[in-house]
Amino acid sequence: MEIAPLLSVGRGVTAIIGSGGKTTLLYTLAEELKEKGKVIICTTTRIRIPDRYQTVTGGVKEILSAMEDNDVVCAGTPAESGKIGTSPVTFEELTGIADYVLTEADGSRGLPLKAHAGYEPVIPEISESVIHLIGADGIGGIVSEVCHRPELWTEITGGSLQDRVTPDDIAHVIDTEDLGGRYFINKVDDGKISIRAEELAALLPGPVVMGSLQKGEYSKWE
Repeated sequence: MEIAPLLSVGRGVTAIIGSGGKTTLLYTLAEELKEKGKVIICTTTRIRIPDRYQTVTGGVKEILSAMEDNDVVCAGTPAESGKIGTSPVTFEELTGIADYVLTEADGSRGLPLKAHAGYEPVIPEISESVIHLIGADGIGGIVSEVCHRPELWTEITGGSLQDRVTPDDIAHVIDTEDLGGRYFINKVDDGKISIRAEELAALLPGPVVMGSLQKGEYSKWE
């Protein structure tokens, strides 16, 4: 089962936000979509330079040249610590080069949950869709341990940094931030987590897909 059709990923720009596996989803979608057309992966913040794809830090000509021999190309500018930042090429130009443009639009420091600061996520205006990731392994965890920007999280929930995260907390943060999009609950790896994920899915305001990127198993929540 492929995840791209479940998330209704079409041509143009797709922004990936949230936490709990954004980069893995970025690569998974790229591998699926390259069977249908050319793919560019990029970021509006910073991501690690991918090992599996050629990274281009130049302009349109350089990207076009790289895409002659590659179905997937990463576009960006050099950043610190082995990362890349936003490409110098506009998203309008990128959509003229590739069929699919996948961009990671915020950071979460590898944590399963996050609250967004006022300046994030950085979603391109021409995005056709937004996918909001949630790490199911954060449900039941301590706020200070499983949430990126935990102080912002507790400002929204009215709780403390030592509270355990509930599905209601996650739904409340998402509803308050009102970032829209489709939701993918990742890391649903066993029965216990599945029950919690279903509780959360029932509270979310938009279409929900649940599953495990690691296992390659996904389904729509009905």
